Amino acid sequence: MFRSDWVSFFKQSKKNIFGIIICISLFLAGFFIHGNTGLYVNLSGFLIIIGGTLGATFLSYNMRRIEILFKVLKTSYGRAIKSPNEIVRILVDLSVKKRVQGLLALQDDEDETAIVFLRQALGLLVDGFSKEQIRESLTSEMYFFKMRREETRRVLQTMADVAPSFGLVGSVVGLIGMLAGQGDSAIIMATIPVALTSTLYGIVLANFFFLPFAANIRERTLQELFLQKIVLEGVLAISEDLHPKMMERKLVSFLTPSARKGRFVSYEKIRQRLNLSEEVRENV
Repeated sequence: MFRSDWVSFFKQSKKNIFGIIICISLFLAGFFIHGNTGLYVNLSGFLIIIGGTLGATFLSYNMRRIEILFKVLKTSYGRAIKSPNEIVRILVDLSVKKRVQGLLALQDDEDETAIVFLRQALGLLVDGFSKEQIRESLTSEMYFFKMRREETRRVLQTMADVAPSFGLVGSVVGLIGMLAGQGDSAIIMATIPVALTSTLYGIVLANFFFLPFAANIRERTLQELFLQKIVLEGVLAISEDLHPKMMERKLVSFLTPSARKGRFVSYEKIRQRLNLSEEVRENV
């Protein structure tokens, strides 16, 4: 299961990965094209920026929030997200299963679904909660999910805000070293690049890492909220005993026209499969 998810994630992201490699290569080529790349190495300035940025972050947020940030980034870049049409297929399949085998048959699917939100929704449905209670519970879950992700994203935004400032601090430290060498032009010429590279490091860290990471979390959150909205409407349709065909029509309105190709589910095949599974259990 994990291997198939990873393959799917790689297929979805291979264009992004290819584009990132090209852009990084062009970015680094700008540094190497004039030679003398040693001028861009400034260990003291790099340590000032990293230490200052992390120190300001630790003072702004508790350690638990920073741990959550790393977990969210790991999930965002390392785990595939299901496509909306896959969610529609799952929900229509569940709707047909309820019609064929009854509501309690959905208990078998609670632990099989890969999406936590869908599993929670099915649990509420199987436990017999009303439509209004299900909507209220899932809407609250969506709201606080968005709030938690926004708090995590703000950590990266803070790091992006303070990194250029500490780059200036590193530059000031380099300028102090330059002033200490007044009268010696060799020392001055050697320390000027060191002073300027600190500012460069701060700007690159903020705009090439922290802000893109924050944007990725925001984009991922919007995608997951979109899937949760589809799940919410699908589960409510199941609770209302909406016909699978009408439910399918309702859910495909969330999808782009290119994703609406034919029926998502062959109802006869689902019935045959479910009936076959029932016969196998009876024979056993």
